[in-house]
Amino acid sequence: MTQLNRLAGGQIDRSEPMTFTFDGKSYQGYAGDTLASALLANDVRLMGRSFKYHRPRGVLSAGSEEPNALVELRSGARQEPNTRATTAELFDGLVANSQNRWPSLTFDAMAINDRFSNFLTAGFYYKTFMWPAAFWEKLYEPIIRRAAGLGTAALEPDPDSYDKGFLHCDLLIIGAGPAGLSAALTAGRAGARVILADEDFAFGGRLNAETLDIGGQSGAQWAAASAAELADMPNVRLMARTTVIGAFDHGVYGAVERVSDHLPTPAPGKPRQIFWRITSKRALLCAGAIERPIAFENNDRPGIMLAGAMRAYANRWAATPAHKVAAFTNNDDGHRTAVDLIAKGVTVAAVIDTRTDAPRIADCELLAGAQVIDTKGRLGLRFVEIRLASGQTRLIECGALGVSGGWNPNVGLTCHQRGRPQWREDIAAFVPGADGPAGLSCAGAALGEFSTHAALGTGSKAAAAALRDIGIKARALPAPKAEDAPFSLSPFWHVTEGKGRAWLDQQNDVTVKDVKLAHQENYRSVEHLKRYTTLGMATDQGKTSNMGGLAIMAELTGQTIPQTGTTIFRPPYTPVSMGVLGGRSVGTDFRPLRKTPSHVWAQEQGAVFVEVGMWLRAQWYPKAGETEWRQSVDREVLATRKSVGICDVTTLGKIDVQGSDAAAFLNTVYCNGFAKLAVGKTRYGLMLREDGIAMDDGTAARLAEDHFVVTTTTANAVGVYRHMEFVRQCLFPDMDVQLISTTEAWAQYAVAGPNARKLLQKIVDPKFDLSNDAFPFMACGEITVCGGLRARLFRISFSGELAYEIAVPTRYGDAMIRRLMAAGEEFDVVPYGTEALGVMRIEKGHVTGNELNGTTTALNLGMGRMVSKAKDSIGSVLSEREGLNAPDALVLVGLQPVDKSHRVLAGSHLMTKGHDVNAANDQGYITSAAYSPHLGCSIGLGFLKNGGARKGEVIKAVSPLTGLNVDLEVVSAHFIDPEGERLRA
Repeated sequence: MTQLNRLAGGQIDRSEPMTFTFDGKSYQGYAGDTLASALLANDVRLMGRSFKYHRPRGVLSAGSEEPNALVELRSGARQEPNTRATTAELFDGLVANSQNRWPSLTFDAMAINDRFSNFLTAGFYYKTFMWPAAFWEKLYEPIIRRAAGLGTAALEPDPDSYDKGFLHCDLLIIGAGPAGLSAALTAGRAGARVILADEDFAFGGRLNAETLDIGGQSGAQWAAASAAELADMPNVRLMARTTVIGAFDHGVYGAVERVSDHLPTPAPGKPRQIFWRITSKRALLCAGAIERPIAFENNDRPGIMLAGAMRAYANRWAATPAHKVAAFTNNDDGHRTAVDLIAKGVTVAAVIDTRTDAPRIADCELLAGAQVIDTKGRLGLRFVEIRLASGQTRLIECGALGVSGGWNPNVGLTCHQRGRPQWREDIAAFVPGADGPAGLSCAGAALGEFSTHAALGTGSKAAAAALRDIGIKARALPAPKAEDAPFSLSPFWHVTEGKGRAWLDQQNDVTVKDVKLAHQENYRSVEHLKRYTTLGMATDQGKTSNMGGLAIMAELTGQTIPQTGTTIFRPPYTPVSMGVLGGRSVGTDFRPLRKTPSHVWAQEQGAVFVEVGMWLRAQWYPKAGETEWRQSVDREVLATRKSVGICDVTTLGKIDVQGSDAAAFLNTVYCNGFAKLAVGKTRYGLMLREDGIAMDDGTAARLAEDHFVVTTTTANAVGVYRHMEFVRQCLFPDMDVQLISTTEAWAQYAVAGPNARKLLQKIVDPKFDLSNDAFPFMACGEITVCGGLRARLFRISFSGELAYEIAVPTRYGDAMIRRLMAAGEEFDVVPYGTEALGVMRIEKGHVTGNELNGTTTALNLGMGRMVSKAKDSIGSVLSEREGLNAPDALVLVGLQPVDKSHRVLAGSHLMTKGHDVNAANDQGYITSAAYSPHLGCSIGLGFLKNGGARKGEVIKAVSPLTGLNVDLEVVSAHFIDPEGERLRA
């Protein structure tokens, strides 16, 4: 395979050739290549299509700032879209495909969009698709959704694993260029714990792309020697292929290490990527600078790239985009590119410099005071048209054009905590401001110091200063002899000549005309400019485009660039895969799986399990001969109501509240009163949010004057505990009260049914009287069971039957369920699961999460009288808002079908009979439904407007999606024992 554009030299390993495919065609590269460098070496300039207009695009840069060369890597389950060809390391057998094109890259049918560009300008989506309204769902939306996006994700589960880790250090150094390596050597030799992270697979940064010397050796050799010394230091951790993606609070930085992305598949036992949480005492940003382009007509053709990138491909990867190139620049860096390419044997047709006093170089024509005003070439650059200083035009043939409009310090991480960059006139760029993340300093090109000597010096000095701040003695190292040329630049942002489009954001197809349109329509604030044009909103966050757009807006408004301002960057610094954010939390490990104390016993009984609030709970216990789940559930319900049943309710949140102000504290967090609750008594409580909406319900049992046990719903256990801690710490910090979650500390079982007392009397130690007089409904107490085991007993009922909840230390939970079942054999005891529990609570009219859905009030729940007027509590005032107390407010009711063969369906909407089925006539909705074996029909709970006054009325339950239309009678929410005689027996 002939690599037409492969040059001599470079840092690739020619002894290790690698074969890869791009869009089905086979090519060859070498170890050390990126996909982009290998494609350029094989004379492939066209690598992608733009997002909106589908214009042909080639590589623009050589790093992670790349906006154009986004490709799909691999295939099948490992297919990965939107990968930058400039950072994708080549490996043998790599499969890559272009994206965002159909049917092929060279012939993209969607390029028709470019013909309609006058209608698809900035903000067109705010002005179109408005009429006719009926077209939106059936025409506009499907077209937009089909056109949206870039690559395609794999449709199979990702076979690779991802991981997360935690690291700590004295100094985190971000970037391993000359400044970063100098800083690491300084800190490493001082004995500090150092982490040096760089997104590249080779340390050295721009040193690998230049021909500059440091201390008598090439920059690349110096970088390799420095990295080798650091690797031998036990206090230094080198992290190549690691991108620091965000700066967070308290010195914490997020970093993604691409452990196996450079391999066909990860090695056995190795993750593909690791997300590191790095906690550093100090951090040093040495991320270098990003070259910026100059905007001119048709400046987006494949072959037009940044001059520094062209130089990097030639020096590091021994590749050139063409054998005849040109350079367009406003600074000396463009000349450096020409010199290096000439030395590699590449013909440089001309250096076009906007400065009239530009320096001349040998073996190349200089066109001083000239500008590139247009280019030609359908799928790749063929000619550039130049306006000479004399006013004449000239056409130059070339296959590539290196463009340099100056360099922007890479300030992204300094903005992640709302830090604002500051303008430096001498380099015409923004540099890090003084309000960046605490403990983060900058050095080298990231600070605006562009020479190699300055990078080495500032890196070492910044490291020494950072270490001194944390009490580590360190001295700045003397900088070796290195290039120290002044930075010479004449700001030039865009060519004003020409009627065609000059491109700024090449990924989102934002042009100079779009910025002018934003100005014309008064979107002149930088934040409005960004959102109106989508400038800087692509996956590269405008790393190569923002400055050009800001400069043009400054010109249009007659302001300076610092007066115009700048947007700031957000984490992540570069796109991050969803896989590494999830880490190992996938499948069954998506979240912790909590098992109840009776889990092993329930498994032995053949229980069917269900996840409930991260707990695995028994849903029902099938018996031989039962062919469907409802048979099991009906049996459990009927047996419990006839005799006795046992359910593991350990999952209910349990919070110990202790302290001399415990009663006053609960009196504040619950809307009903708790201050006068007697010791040995339990009370049902309703907790409101600050806006008066119901948060949760539960019980509070007073075991002593200064000790309560609060229960919460399973799903809200964490949220309620967090809320109570907020109240304790922030709202009432002077109260003498302490909280601790004891959910996992106690195994708790509900024992319900007419024979519940008889069963418990067999295991509760005889000295404790369980008679109705001694231990009435809502009593509680600390007891012993089974000959001295400490336990707690609460006489509360969720089923409507005579019931208790008994709690023992969790380690005895398995033994307790076995003892309870053995003791209950003479009463035909049954275990019942969450389904039977749900049926019985609906029959009794108890509310759960379906009713406590974040929109309901005490009034809606039929508990309006519980909100005490005699005291203040959280949410009580706002619960009295007029809008929450309307005469026709939704009220909880029971619902029963007129025809008992019909089914009540949760989620159905309630309509008055005879009225049209539409939103205007909506009377409420059904929250919970179940089949009641006691009543022999389906029943439900729901919210109905003015429901308290509508009992006996027949209404309709409708579900237009499923075609349901059933007549229901409005009844009491308490289907069974509405007077409560059973639970008080």
